Amino acid sequence: MKEASRFEKMAARCWNLLNEGKPFTPIFVVGTMTIYHAADLLGGHASAWLLGLVAALPLFFIYYVYDYPLFLRNYLWIPYVVFLIIWSFADAVLLFLAAALYFFFTVFFWGTLYYHLRIGTSWWNFTRFWKLVLKNSDSTSGNAQEQLPKCFLLLSVWEYAYVQAGQGAPLVPLYGSLVLFAAGVWLFSWVLHRYLFDWKPDVIPTYTDNVPVPAVPVNDKVYVIVIDGMRKDRFEAANAPFLKRLRAHGTEFAQMETVYPARTVVCFTSMFTGTYPFEHGIRSNMVWKLGAKVETIFDSLRKIGKTGRLLGIAHLVDSFGDDVETVTAVMPNDLADRYIIERAKRIVEEQTPDLLVVQLIATDQTGHSRGVLYDEYIEKIEEADALIAEFVGWLEERGELDRATLIICADHGQADGIGGHGHLDEGERYVPFFMCGPAIEPGKRVDEKTSLVSLAPTIAYLLGAPYPNHSRGPVLVEAMRKEKSNDETEAGHRFFAGA
Repeated sequence: MKEASRFEKMAARCWNLLNEGKPFTPIFVVGTMTIYHAADLLGGHASAWLLGLVAALPLFFIYYVYDYPLFLRNYLWIPYVVFLIIWSFADAVLLFLAAALYFFFTVFFWGTLYYHLRIGTSWWNFTRFWKLVLKNSDSTSGNAQEQLPKCFLLLSVWEYAYVQAGQGAPLVPLYGSLVLFAAGVWLFSWVLHRYLFDWKPDVIPTYTDNVPVPAVPVNDKVYVIVIDGMRKDRFEAANAPFLKRLRAHGTEFAQMETVYPARTVVCFTSMFTGTYPFEHGIRSNMVWKLGAKVETIFDSLRKIGKTGRLLGIAHLVDSFGDDVETVTAVMPNDLADRYIIERAKRIVEEQTPDLLVVQLIATDQTGHSRGVLYDEYIEKIEEADALIAEFVGWLEERGELDRATLIICADHGQADGIGGHGHLDEGERYVPFFMCGPAIEPGKRVDEKTSLVSLAPTIAYLLGAPYPNHSRGPVLVEAMRKEKSNDETEAGHRFFAGA
């Protein structure tokens, strides 16, 4: 399997400018206005266009700051209706152009051409994707119910100011009235987010201190397999016998909560630093400044002469740099996880890392391209189950699991629509998470709420490494096996082969 090339890494960052909702909104609006007024701009008459842009800038800023997650997006039409009432202005042709361009981009360019070229989705994918875009609730550009009212208001304010400036209207009263309107939109947004946006996970206020790192490592190895985007209830519906046997013979954390926003690079960074976006600095898949601001579990391992590797897609380089073994995401989706598992075997053979994290991507990609409430999504979970069974069996044959812990989890779930994740809609918040191995309590279920920020300190505890310097998650000590007899320990060693 090829590594992600330098071009692919740069292309992934560029794509996130269009994929992430915050940068998409201004890019799309500016692009639409450029197309709509192309003749004026080419003819050298850009002054009114620029004056209109200046009038709309306060609203651009407000809509960059405020996402309007989940049901809050229903309130986005209120500022637009207020604008229509006050100024009685609407350019129907401009709004129609914007809607046409938006659905062309999301349904045909993204949902059909992009996914066909990247992962081999059918040329007919648009017949389903339009429904997914209308239902999607996540923080990407594919959230039609959030993006359309934002773009309509921005375009209307810009076009209104453009027309007025072109007619020679006095600029001071024009700008004054629009600034007052923008101030009202800001106050409206602040009130909504202050009093209605109340579903973010609680932040753990202190750093990891619930148990000291043991003087002697509990394990020689830790293997973490992250099935990207595996929704918890769809995992339960899948025929995944191997993973469910592993869960039954290990410790399951039934209320494992992801972080906000539940985007892949954000979640992975929190999982392997032990802290939250406000501290590690990765707030979306669009990473403006590369590298986590705090120590990662890989930094902690280096302090004691141990090694860790993360096998994953190009996006993760933005947070973890050289600790990532990249895989290309440009391949048929039916082959992606198979190639990743084969690459994982080579890493074990050639590098023998003390910690290996493997990101399986096919489930997430199917959710995004085909939706999570269809059979294709469950089939990808079932394929992951078979591949993990093969990989674990291969590790067992090599003796790699004699003193090892295996952790299976997802980084986030997925909501309806285009496999939405980000705002913690239904299906996103809680993820499958279980641990097994000779050091782990068998047949145990923990029902108390826990957080994925506990993964990094738990790995550090198992391998005898210091906790990352900003780790806040408590070590998952509930999973740790108490002292056992030699016979019981040997039974734990034999478990993986039996599973």
